[in-house]
Amino acid sequence: MSTLPSAAPLAWESVDSVFLDMDGTLLDLHFDNHFWLEYLPRRYGDIRGLDPAQARAQMMKRYAGVRGTLDWYCLDYWQQELGMDIIALKREMAHLIAVHEHVPDFLAAVQRLGRRLVLVTNAHRRGLDLKLTLTALGGHFHRVICAHELGRPKEDLRFWDCLQGREPFDPRRTLFVDDNLDVLRSADRYGIAHLRAVRRPDSRAADVDTGEFAAIRDFRDLMPD
Repeated sequence: MSTLPSAAPLAWESVDSVFLDMDGTLLDLHFDNHFWLEYLPRRYGDIRGLDPAQARAQMMKRYAGVRGTLDWYCLDYWQQELGMDIIALKREMAHLIAVHEHVPDFLAAVQRLGRRLVLVTNAHRRGLDLKLTLTALGGHFHRVICAHELGRPKEDLRFWDCLQGREPFDPRRTLFVDDNLDVLRSADRYGIAHLRAVRRPDSRAADVDTGEFAAIRDFRDLMPD
């Protein structure tokens, strides 16, 4: 694993808009990792009479076929593909949904600073609503943008043009925090000036390699003075 770049202090006077990802950035990715990699394959295997290894192998193959597309993030797609009520299964594991430490304090500080605060997520609307209800984070944002409503995932460079139509912003004066390197690279190509990755999206896993991007350990690293 390469050395993780340190996040330089952010010049808040150069920021008007703050765009934040949800899963792995504001919320602990442990829920999603456990659900998609362990719980859903096990339930899939139970229904189809597969042993755990067979079930997981089949699900990993399905995931690989759509990763990085809207279908990868779409609960309706997986419900149709698997014949399973995905949102009901998510509710069964909802006790694992958790907010990363220091997130509420950061959101409140950005609000006090008067910056535009926008949640920008690839999450499907039904899963998004479940998480926002359980975490009470929704009230912090001026706007919530779901990639499904724009017809393109954040990995697609054209997503950002679509976002401009809904939420006009100056890329040179925008901070964007995400745990997905493909998404950060797309934002970088679009010209977003202030980019931060997340060192530990899943609190129960090791630090991840954040490639060329400066990374935050937690949101204290970005806290306005």
